[in-house]
Amino acid sequence: MRLLTLDRAATLAPAFAKWFGGSSPQRPGVHRVADSSSSRPFAFITLHPFAAKRADRIGLYRLGFWPAERRRQASPSYANPLGFIEVGSGDVTTQVSEHFQLGDFLTHDQAEVWPKYLVLREDLIDKLELVIDALQRKGVAVRTMRVMSGFRTPRYNARGGNASGRSETSRHMYGDAADVFVDNDGDGRMDDLNHDGRVDARDAQLIVNAAEEVERAHDDLVGGAGVYRATGAHGPFAHIDVRGRRARWGRM
Repeated sequence: MRLLTLDRAATLAPAFAKWFGGSSPQRPGVHRVADSSSSRPFAFITLHPFAAKRADRIGLYRLGFWPAERRRQASPSYANPLGFIEVGSGDVTTQVSEHFQLGDFLTHDQAEVWPKYLVLREDLIDKLELVIDALQRKGVAVRTMRVMSGFRTPRYNARGGNASGRSETSRHMYGDAADVFVDNDGDGRMDDLNHDGRVDARDAQLIVNAAEEVERAHDDLVGGAGVYRATGAHGPFAHIDVRGRRARWGRM
């Protein structure tokens, strides 16, 4: 997929009509196109601008407030998001890359409210796919990488689920972070990636090690990475983000 602002969509509109026909990318939403060079579907996704947000919501979907809406931003990396992806119930299975769909990154709340709105950065998708490639080069098979937590609205980040320990400026609110684990067997928990007969934080460390390798090769994807141990609510997982500066925590 490729994300477009309204301005960029307007610039591309004539070429878009010539190449693909169909609906104009100037309308916010998911625009699927046929790609003759690949058997995989492709989508241009035009963002709603941040200004489309009214108070704490867009339409019926409640987002809350970003820190920069209420106080001076600490740095450019904490500026308000550029815009929002509108995700209807029929859009959740839209492929954004080989291993991930739009629905993987949605906030886990407001189950009955459609459409939902999502903040997602292409850099994060690139990094996750490169992490998978790095794991597979090391002999770790990855058929399914689960996103335990992708985008979190500020409202959900503050009060949804188990909010203890969450930063008020969590990168999850900016669409450039994901908590992930490899789940090839589909049991909803991390697999035994290092084949030591148990599933623990050492398996999550392999994902972080792969992220380190990706960052050495792609300095534009530098960000945070952390190892999280299992609890009664979830198995071990790794946090990956593209915040633009190196940060590490929870290492073995």
